Amino acid sequence: MKNYAFFIGVDVSKETLDFALIVQNVILFHLQVTNDKLGIELFIKQVRKHDKSFSFENSLFCMEHTGIYNNPLLNYLHQKHANIWLEQATQIKASMGVSREKNDKVDSQKIGLYAYKNREDVKLWIPKRPIIVQIDRLTALRDRLVKSIKVLKTPLSDAKGLVDKKTLNSETVLCQSSMDAMKADLKAVDKKIRELIDQDPVLKELFDIVDSVKGIGPVIATEVLITTNEFKDITDPKKYACYSGFAPFEHSSGKYKGKSKVSNKANKKVKALFHNGAMSAIQHCKELKEYYQRKVSEGKNEMLVINNVCNKLVHRIFACVSRREKYNENYTQSFA
Repeated sequence: MKNYAFFIGVDVSKETLDFALIVQNVILFHLQVTNDKLGIELFIKQVRKHDKSFSFENSLFCMEHTGIYNNPLLNYLHQKHANIWLEQATQIKASMGVSREKNDKVDSQKIGLYAYKNREDVKLWIPKRPIIVQIDRLTALRDRLVKSIKVLKTPLSDAKGLVDKKTLNSETVLCQSSMDAMKADLKAVDKKIRELIDQDPVLKELFDIVDSVKGIGPVIATEVLITTNEFKDITDPKKYACYSGFAPFEHSSGKYKGKSKVSNKANKKVKALFHNGAMSAIQHCKELKEYYQRKVSEGKNEMLVINNVCNKLVHRIFACVSRREKYNENYTQSFA
């Protein structure tokens, strides 16, 4: 374990950064600055003024994952070769217990104290390659297009039989050009994502391996590459199953033995994608279809069985990637 002298908690918002400096579990000071290079340099200047022994080498910067709002600070710190811990907000919140006070200053202090108390388990941030960042942005655009199409299409479908046909046809014609345009944009985004993957040898190899697993299509395969950071951040299938919300956890206390349940602290987008993948796998993979039918016939909860299928898909993906081989049904037992 690396010994850090300074622990810096950062609460990130679109306009501001709240820094809290912690040394030996003591909060030394708090400073709010603008979320840009000038603001960051102002904080660094204040830290050095407070303690001349400060350096990027002996400090740990910890912040919650807030999407693109993190970028100015991450880019600056990465250029300085700083130690960065990017943690999920739910993880920090769960570790700190109940709090009666909530503001940016308090949040930055909580994040800094979290980093100090968990310093032996620090997970330093590994920046994603630019091509992964670009694909991530494109998948976010794809999600917005899919949702927009659904917003227009669903009310029209739900109105069938409830609204007179002439009125419904008129409404459909009026928004048809918008839906056609968004579908064309969606197709273009999918094409661009695939082009980026195909032009990168490492990504293409991984994508083809993940996509070879029955039930895993291009959309899921792409999301797996993004969320695992090309299998650099997450290399254990059990951890990815936990991250995605498939892994069951025991619920018991004393003599009470409750049923094992999955946690709601998960990447819900990944969970929804794998749910769709599991439904497809049940239809097209003989082994998983037989497994599903057998468990349901035994009286097992249907959603529990589907979660188990999702778990099996995750393990197959990681097994294939570990072997650098595409999925082969002849080796079902070893992959499952």
